[in-house]
Amino acid sequence: MSHSLRDKLLGLGFTASAKPEPKPARPPDKRRDNQAAKRKAGAHAHGKARHGDKPGTAPNAARNTEEIDLARAYAIRAQKEKNDRLAAERAQQEQARLRREAKAKLAELFKDNVLNDPAAELARHFEYGGKIKRIYVTADQLKALNAGELGVVQANGRYLLVSAQTLNRAEAIFPAAIALRVDPDAPASAEPYADPQFQVPDDLVW
Repeated sequence: MSHSLRDKLLGLGFTASAKPEPKPARPPDKRRDNQAAKRKAGAHAHGKARHGDKPGTAPNAARNTEEIDLARAYAIRAQKEKNDRLAAERAQQEQARLRREAKAKLAELFKDNVLNDPAAELARHFEYGGKIKRIYVTADQLKALNAGELGVVQANGRYLLVSAQTLNRAEAIFPAAIALRVDPDAPASAEPYADPQFQVPDDLVW
């Protein structure tokens, strides 16, 4: 409005309207800001708890534990197998040692107690080790053998005729060495090869 018009209106009795005073600035609501900050911090903390600072930490720990348990089980099994193998080897070595000692004792026992006759012509067959074997004896030796007064032992691949007393001593040292022991009270069917007339032909002996 121009000054002339304003002056005229004032002259007519009009008064100028007062300019509204500006409202004072509203102080910040600190409580509301604190609540907002707490909500934001809580949401951030919840996110960390939910997702974790290092994703995958728990599954990795479980997997590592499982792998350790599996490795321990394998180690225990391997150690047991090794112990069993060593025990079996020791047992075999012990058996071999006992056999060597037994054979040495038998060799000493048979040194002066073998009754094989180089002139014997009668073949006495018997079963030993699942196979039919034979030893040549004289007529008198055959009778004594079938009467249980003599016996046959195996030593170093040979079949030796020995007395009943030597046979008993050999059995005490190494029972597996006894190849033939006749029980005179046993029925005839128990010894099918006792009689020379039932001799097995040489081509059937193996």
